[in-house]
Amino acid sequence: MKVILFFIVLLTNTALSQTYTYPTTPKHPVTDYYFGRKITDNYRWMEDMNNIETKTWLKAQATYADSMLNQLNGRDGMVNTFVAYDALKPVIYGQITRRGNRYFYKKTTNQNNVGKLYYREGKLGPEKLLVDPASFDKKKQYSVSSFKPSEDGSKLVFGLAEGGGEISTVQILNVDTRTLYADTINLIWGGQIGGWSQDGKGFTYMPENSADPANPNRSTNLKAKYHLVGTDPRFDKEIFSGALYPQLGFKPETFPQVTYSPDFKYILGSLISDRLANTFIAPVSELFKPTINWKPLFSLKDSIMDYRLLNGRIYMLSIKGAKKGNILVMDAENADVKSAKVLLSEGNLVIENLSVTKDYLFVGLSDGINTTIKQYDLQQNKWSEMKLPSKGTVYVWPYGNKGNDCMLVVTSWNKPMTIYDYNASSQSISKSPFNNTTTYPGVNDIVVEETALAGLDGTKIPLTILRNKYVKKDGKAVCFMTGYGAYGFSATPWFNVEYLALLNKGVVIAVSHPRGGGEKGVDWHNGGYKTTKPNTWKDFIASGEWLINNGYSSAGKLIGEGTSAGGILIGRAITERPDLFAAAINNVGINNSLRFELTANGPSNIYEFGTVKDSVEASALYEMDALHHVKDGVKYPAVISVAGINDPRVTAWQPAKFAAALQSASTSGKPVLFLVNYNNGHITEDKKVTFLNTANMFAFALWQAGHSEFQPSNKQRKTK
Repeated sequence: MKVILFFIVLLTNTALSQTYTYPTTPKHPVTDYYFGRKITDNYRWMEDMNNIETKTWLKAQATYADSMLNQLNGRDGMVNTFVAYDALKPVIYGQITRRGNRYFYKKTTNQNNVGKLYYREGKLGPEKLLVDPASFDKKKQYSVSSFKPSEDGSKLVFGLAEGGGEISTVQILNVDTRTLYADTINLIWGGQIGGWSQDGKGFTYMPENSADPANPNRSTNLKAKYHLVGTDPRFDKEIFSGALYPQLGFKPETFPQVTYSPDFKYILGSLISDRLANTFIAPVSELFKPTINWKPLFSLKDSIMDYRLLNGRIYMLSIKGAKKGNILVMDAENADVKSAKVLLSEGNLVIENLSVTKDYLFVGLSDGINTTIKQYDLQQNKWSEMKLPSKGTVYVWPYGNKGNDCMLVVTSWNKPMTIYDYNASSQSISKSPFNNTTTYPGVNDIVVEETALAGLDGTKIPLTILRNKYVKKDGKAVCFMTGYGAYGFSATPWFNVEYLALLNKGVVIAVSHPRGGGEKGVDWHNGGYKTTKPNTWKDFIASGEWLINNGYSSAGKLIGEGTSAGGILIGRAITERPDLFAAAINNVGINNSLRFELTANGPSNIYEFGTVKDSVEASALYEMDALHHVKDGVKYPAVISVAGINDPRVTAWQPAKFAAALQSASTSGKPVLFLVNYNNGHITEDKKVTFLNTANMFAFALWQAGHSEFQPSNKQRKTK
């Protein structure tokens, strides 16, 4: 009772004045030394997410944040805008997969919060419902995390995740009878279902060790297994693990995954580390032998970013000695990367992906803005360039490797997604039956500007700007600037209805492309990686300065946003340049880098950020640690930090500690809120949850940036 009374939230009638009475947050200093550097952590106690003190504090912060956000005019209207835009697109199809003549897909209507699984006999056949997540338990919020049909389409394995989490329970469905098999498998992360055997009798998978998102051992020393449908999963055969094959170089943090080659002649075992892998190959006949004779296919040093195996040949995207990528090919039977043939040499464009159909290889290349697709005829050994229906971001999704037809998904900053069918043999393009063209208000008024500015060290930083054509460049507009800059991922053009809602409110959208991303190839990633990570937030800062200097906004109207690994970007941007921003959104952000390695998802990120066990990398982790750069007496901008209680990637105490430090240190008189979502994880498919969460973040930031439609009222409203 004493603890609970200690954390009572003191709400006053002046909650939205310049005085904020936050829930009481104790400091229990813990001191660590990292190679001689003394670090004091006042909030280490929050890392015990099961402790009553932590739980009570989180609840108090959530209640306080809700009480503030509920008073903001425009918040509920933003939710209604999202609902209205969603209603304009009655159906969204996703993850379309063909097996035989059956098409399996997830379909979400504007009447559903989450998608359901369906299939058709033939592309235009009648639709049949297979899985409705809501039918499993009316009291729980389930969504389908992943699914895979068997080779003949007679069975379907799918995962159910609860409350925006990603750790799923896997079940198996007989497609013909639409009945469930009795066997279920727990603790499967999202899409970690490897693949079905050719006979459809079983599939490979990789279970986690725990469902607890805060368990630091949840994802260490994992094992790939094979499940025979109709048997007890407790007796599933272990096929790829460090315990069985220590000589293959297993590490506690690597993810072992086993899949089948498309022709089912081989099994492929991969030890995934970041975006690279040590990969091994064995004849499929060895799967059930006591010991599998795994042979090396390629290693981390070979720098293979992606690969496809087809008709006894392996096609690879390699960045070794080619910073924008080469396409290599080698024989699967006598695999030797060193002697692989170069099929497509590095050029001016960054090679981003590859895919295959029966007779063709497709390669996606990007100039950082627009995609080019090159098509290779495997029979005639000839390259050609695909004639695309429009510019923008284009993805090739083959229906399978039994034919030469595939989907083209095309989108851009001001063009809603369009799905086309493409036949590689005839090079014909037509609108897909799964396409659903939608007209949104204000789209024709969007102006897209692509520029490059000089970073703080003189490097040219790409910057995308979206605005309504009627918005003047007089410094009076609110600007929402977002960035990521991690893992070599590129912020490619895509249509975002959430951005559209802001654009239609006169807000300028700016997408910074800082180093750490992949817009310019390997060098761009390495320029914001481990010891070079400061370039990521410095590029972001430079982007903000450029926007202000060129009349797009002003310091009192600039909003900065970062999500997940983008929490490093936004956290360090506001601690290094607090004067630059009116408000910041720190969405499920990594903010305590020195301790991230100790979280469940931390070990697998050592390859990107570094380890505290190395003196140089520990120093780099300190530099990117926003928590330990918060200083007392500094006038920080308004900040909303957001956490999902079921988040398996960035555990809730990461943004929690950062919010607590800012609440204690800031002297600006601007609010710092910690919004805890109890029905969410890192992300969630649930539209009701997503709409409110996004509206909360937007409304808070727009309030602090002075947008007239989002100022507070004295009337309390209930949280939706």
